[in-house]
Amino acid sequence: MKRLLAALAFALAANASASGLADHGEDLFKREETTVKLTGFFRVRGDWLHNLDLDRGTTPSGRPLYPVPLGDPTAQDLFVADMRLRTDLAIYAPFAAAAVKVRADLVDDLVLGSTPALSPGTGTAPTPAASPGQVPNTLLRIKRAYGEVLTPIGYFAAGRMGNLWGLGMYANGGDCLDCNLGDQADRLAFVTAIAGHLWAFAYDFSSVAPTQLRKDSQRSLVFDPSSNVSSFTFALMNIKDPLARERRRKAGRWTFEYGAYLSYRWQKNDIPEAYLVVAQPRALTPSSVMERGFRAGVVDGWFRLQTPLFRLEAEAAFVLAESAQASLIPGALLRDPVQAFQAGAAVELQFGTEADFFTGGVNTGLASGDPAPGFGAFPPSGSTPTPGELDAPQVDVPRDVRVDNFRFHPDYRIDRILFAEIIGTVTDAFYVKPWARARLLQFTSSQLGLKVDGTLTRALFASSTPGNDASLGVELHAALSWDSKDGFDVLAEYAVLFPLAGLDNPAQGLSAQPAQLGRVRLAWRF
Repeated sequence: MKRLLAALAFALAANASASGLADHGEDLFKREETTVKLTGFFRVRGDWLHNLDLDRGTTPSGRPLYPVPLGDPTAQDLFVADMRLRTDLAIYAPFAAAAVKVRADLVDDLVLGSTPALSPGTGTAPTPAASPGQVPNTLLRIKRAYGEVLTPIGYFAAGRMGNLWGLGMYANGGDCLDCNLGDQADRLAFVTAIAGHLWAFAYDFSSVAPTQLRKDSQRSLVFDPSSNVSSFTFALMNIKDPLARERRRKAGRWTFEYGAYLSYRWQKNDIPEAYLVVAQPRALTPSSVMERGFRAGVVDGWFRLQTPLFRLEAEAAFVLAESAQASLIPGALLRDPVQAFQAGAAVELQFGTEADFFTGGVNTGLASGDPAPGFGAFPPSGSTPTPGELDAPQVDVPRDVRVDNFRFHPDYRIDRILFAEIIGTVTDAFYVKPWARARLLQFTSSQLGLKVDGTLTRALFASSTPGNDASLGVELHAALSWDSKDGFDVLAEYAVLFPLAGLDNPAQGLSAQPAQLGRVRLAWRF
């Protein structure tokens, strides 16, 4: 058992930025006194966005594909700069293999200049600013807070923690310098090592029904447990730590790793009045509760093959879901359930390693689609499926009761313009992305590198595109990076999208024109 627990410890990650079921525990060992470790980064980014509406007119709803300047809708350029200060704090208890970890984003994607105080007599000092979705007048956003302990039978964690699996195509913790979102889970997790594998079990408090204060006016009470959304996940993994993989590669050996997880989510009842905007709010009563009958299952498999010459890594996920009653109005029931069958896959092939002067490879992926108009990535509120729209709901009860488009996690980015900015994520599409990276200059503690890539994308259903054509576009991208071991990095990148017929506007007789993006990022890592 000691050997298995040692395998568990070394297979799991080392700091508070750990995100997944396979990313905890390596740093847990007995210490003589309380130890505190702080890591994180500060980044500042500036974006130049040119013609992201593609000069192809508006969709049937009257909206362009991308926002345009309000003062001059014919103008081409938008500019924005933002910043984030991320801190990952780990507090290790003495005399035990236990820790408490916290991720706090002190400034979270704050747009520079968005909240200045410029009234006479106040000077130009910015006021306390809030990131999107935060309580006003606060800069602090707690992303994660959880405790963990390594016991003789395995690893146990409880609290709000990151959620990452495989390549991050479906579940992504958002730990990279340019990530914007990241998944967090209110979770109880247990991982143990048996027969050379890691076995993980997790229960998630995915969502709870409305709460009310208890007698002490401090604690809250969930007063309808039947409306809670719960999830249970099981994962089986055979993985190595990065040092072990590198040792085996240098010794000319192959390393094969793999994992699979099954997740099931369910909700019996629902209280739509608790989260929908209503004209006249009223107190919740038993009549506010309605049957939902929601259930969803996810099967996800991942593997990585590392050889002395190349790395091949792939992930595939399948989602089955059903909502027995999709109505949001108590008493107004629908006859047919809404169902979904979605599938997505991503493959990464890399020749060489990060230490080599030149590396290259090809990435490819596919996300299942739905024949309904629009991509269904982030449908605008109140919209309906309309041919010619860029985005729209994929369900139109009672005529269409299926939602079959799979959505990649937005932090698993394969381009800079089409999916990252215009559509929002990869869905209802197939892509191929060859790439190459070269080290131009090498110094003792820093290096200058250049990466170039090109992405060809096609929709799976022509009916989903604004131009009613499966061909979406070709995007070229180049990035020049200065990476330093001292903790300061600079990235400058440029991308151009050449749109194809799927982004044209046949109703107005307009062809989509190229779009461009430029970005500069400064990052301080600690």
